[in-house]
Amino acid sequence: MAETQIGKFYPVKPRPKIPSKKASSTPESKFWRSFTTHQLSNLIFPITSIEFSPNPPHHIAATFSASLTLYNPQSFVPALRIAKFPDLAYSASFRPDGKLIAAGGESGVVQIFDVNLEKKMENPLRQLRGHRGAVHIVRYSKFDKLHLFSGGDDCVVRYWDVVSGSQVVSFDGHKDYVRCGAASPANSDFFATGSYDHTVKLWDSRVSTGRSVLEIVHGNPVEDVIFLPSGGLVATAGGNSVKIWDVIGGGRLVYALESHNKTVTSICVGKFGNEGVEDEQNRLLSVSLDGYMKAFDYSALKVTHTMRYPMPLLSIAVSPDCSTRAIGTSNGVIYFGKRKKKEETLDSDAGGLMGFGSIEEPEKRVLRPTNYRYFQRGQNEKASKGDYVIKKAKKLKGAKHNKLLKKFRHREALVAALNTSDPQEIVEVMYELVARRKLLKCVSNLDKDELGLLLRFLEKYSTMPTYSGFLLQLTIKVLQLRAGDVTDSDVLKKHVQNLKRSILEEIHIQQSLQEIQGIISPLLRIVAKR
Repeated sequence: MAETQIGKFYPVKPRPKIPSKKASSTPESKFWRSFTTHQLSNLIFPITSIEFSPNPPHHIAATFSASLTLYNPQSFVPALRIAKFPDLAYSASFRPDGKLIAAGGESGVVQIFDVNLEKKMENPLRQLRGHRGAVHIVRYSKFDKLHLFSGGDDCVVRYWDVVSGSQVVSFDGHKDYVRCGAASPANSDFFATGSYDHTVKLWDSRVSTGRSVLEIVHGNPVEDVIFLPSGGLVATAGGNSVKIWDVIGGGRLVYALESHNKTVTSICVGKFGNEGVEDEQNRLLSVSLDGYMKAFDYSALKVTHTMRYPMPLLSIAVSPDCSTRAIGTSNGVIYFGKRKKKEETLDSDAGGLMGFGSIEEPEKRVLRPTNYRYFQRGQNEKASKGDYVIKKAKKLKGAKHNKLLKKFRHREALVAALNTSDPQEIVEVMYELVARRKLLKCVSNLDKDELGLLLRFLEKYSTMPTYSGFLLQLTIKVLQLRAGDVTDSDVLKKHVQNLKRSILEEIHIQQSLQEIQGIISPLLRIVAKR
């Protein structure tokens, strides 16, 4: 607790916190944290899909609302916007050469556009009609430029000839909405689709009967499916789990990852390590409605990195060189991540290699005590391993509530503390006001907005074990002093109702724990006697 003496003021200092687990500092965690985040907001509609162009500089295609937008991977500004969709747009997919892009939509039509940023042609080259519901998945084959497949809410998967715009074959095996799909990286004739009927089906475009060659039961509505780079494994996402299946082994389950708390919405493969080096490794990246992105090492079967975002995540994609990452949210925000590349330094003899002669270094001027720079030397030098460094004490910037406490402006100090986000600082200011016998007087002088701040704080932290002993007593005093104001305001009433609900929930939890303790204690005594 801070103390006051005549002629001197001691700022409020937070009490020591319980040591917390330090953030992981593994090389892989440093790699994923090295992406500088750029946020693109105000898109309003959910980001239904994100796709990178296979060709440098790897433009980013995102579908949201009734448009398909291409973003520059360096500046993240729109390079081309295609708004030729009558309703919501879904599932942007680049052709293997990156010159065309296809997308589905709520209208049930698959549209194909020319990706030429100079001509900026917005009219579709082809419109593939045949679906009787929204088309949620459109994918080109990995090697075939002339065909693509699509699936939608009519439960049908269709295989198209892009040149003629006609359907080659339709597959009717799914019993619910088809929401995801992926083309095999090993064979252009094979592709997989996932459905809300809890299954993933593998199709062969050469089979004209329309029957699947393999069926995998995921166990939840399937939100996304991808082939891993080898082509022999398939990863599926649905519910709160990501599962890996051995396709060559007949659809055998290899591993089930259940580290998310809510529905996993999208998965992709990213690379850990610098491009072109031998130790470059693949990682399975997943995003979920719980706001977490996780990197999974499927060779070691473990999660290697976790990152938190402040809103539900819907889609994720990583550029082929793993220099850029894009994550779409349900709130109309795209988080672009760009890795910083080390600047290449020129060799000392680079001038000679470029045809110029070597430049001799000028002789260093000897500094004498008569020169001002003589007394400033060494200030920018870095300490070597054996040097003893004396660091200057950093001057701490005083918090606003400390300045107000120093001027005995108690009510304003309490309000300033309540506007901060650190509960420990707020409680310490309250302790200081108790020591000065001014806390209840401050509570009595708060206006309705400031009283709302106080009640919101009590609602959030009064049941936390660290602060409950003090805050519950304060809560009783606040309600006694300001009962009239609470009765007259609907906003304050709502805070009090939430406060009451949280306290009743805490009491119920404590009673349940006491019942459990009553059951366990006799058993422990029996074990101790034996």
